[in-house]
Amino acid sequence: MAKYLYLLYADESKMPAPDSPQMQQQEAAFGRYYEEVSGRGMFKGGDPVQPSRTATTVRVRNGSTKTSSGPATTGSEQVIGFYVIEAKNQDEAIAYAAKVPSASVGAIEVRPIIGSS
Repeated sequence: MAKYLYLLYADESKMPAPDSPQMQQQEAAFGRYYEEVSGRGMFKGGDPVQPSRTATTVRVRNGSTKTSSGPATTGSEQVIGFYVIEAKNQDEAIAYAAKVPSASVGAIEVRPIIGSS
């Protein structure tokens, strides 16, 4: 078994409004996904994150710390959450990444965690 980091990306501007029926449907879909991976013992951690406007990017260059408001990268999709999943292999990790509800509207980046296999 090996651990994998899932970075969940989506366009925040297209996310359902809080307390809307669409948000309730999305939360229910994530709940079902969590129940499946948790029930199989695969879920090791993870959470949604605050919107990218709350991010602070930190860079150190030549001993000097610089901060900037916002995410480290720009683009149409932002990180909306992360999971740590334990899977038999990369193929199983990819198969379960495809089941993450936001994969149908955004992207799931799957990365093996060093030293976990």
